[in-house]
Amino acid sequence: MFVLALCKVQTVGFEKLANAFDSKAMAASSLRRIQRFIAQYTLNSDLVAKLIFGLLPHKENLQLSIDRTNWKFGQTNINIFMIGVTYKGLAFPLLFKMLDKRGNSNCKERIDLVNRFIQLFGTHCIDCLMADREFVGDGWIKFLNDNKIRYYIRIRNNFKVFIPHKNEEKTVSWLFSSLKYNEFLHYKRIVKTGTQLCYVSGCKIISEKKKTDFLIIISFNKPEQAQINYKNRWQIETCFKAMKSSGFDIEKTHLQDIERIEKLTLIVMIAFVWCYKTGIFIHGNIKSIEIKKHGRKAKSIFKLGLSYIANVLLNSKNQTDIDVFKFLSCT
Repeated sequence: MFVLALCKVQTVGFEKLANAFDSKAMAASSLRRIQRFIAQYTLNSDLVAKLIFGLLPHKENLQLSIDRTNWKFGQTNINIFMIGVTYKGLAFPLLFKMLDKRGNSNCKERIDLVNRFIQLFGTHCIDCLMADREFVGDGWIKFLNDNKIRYYIRIRNNFKVFIPHKNEEKTVSWLFSSLKYNEFLHYKRIVKTGTQLCYVSGCKIISEKKKTDFLIIISFNKPEQAQINYKNRWQIETCFKAMKSSGFDIEKTHLQDIERIEKLTLIVMIAFVWCYKTGIFIHGNIKSIEIKKHGRKAKSIFKLGLSYIANVLLNSKNQTDIDVFKFLSCT
């Protein structure tokens, strides 16, 4: 009932959700029911992850992306560190950790999150992992190397690398300073960052401030795929956007207890996956999304699914021959 109400009103505000509950009870009773559920019910995050994994279109050669989304309500820092599976412009949210702080995750928190994935699903299904500049560190890279997890992680321009065949340390941007703008180079030699050996690839670009910048990526192997694979990293950001302003407004919650926010996030994840799966089917089998003159879709696949589900739930006459509930089934 919570998931259905989320898709109807597209916000996490409890009073609006209570009004959307399919129940003969008064809205006030539904509101108390929601409050008791969030306060008292135990929702197993690993079980939700297994549900979502079962709903993935593909379960092999997965490209994982890690990132954070954070906001503040009152004095409470809400900081969600998540791992998702990229797929056609959006990432399926899979596992996350609530960070009880404002800043970046540390090495242990990253390792713990990836270890949870490995314990649940193994390493055999992972093609690679992508991350932005804040997800660096010697212990973290060592963990990925030791577990033979292919990665494509952006590093800062002033990162120091040791070049073994020259027996010297250089600022990593020096390796790419002679490139033309937007020219991409895969450095042919292995370099060392901290104590770890890796490959490095890079491109000279113009920043948003119209200054020279570099996109520099370290990788475990296959550096020739660095550029194309790293581009998929942003899909987890579109997932966050769908869970927030473009979908369910999760950042509008007034909850301040971290455990309760975690439960709410898990429910939003289920609703998101339901909408995304429905949108994938409609776009691929019923009616493709219109492509605008600028080359982008008129709406996202997620938004297509959300709109369809909301229309069906608000008025059953809007449903055609699609059983929207089958998209929450792993069978």
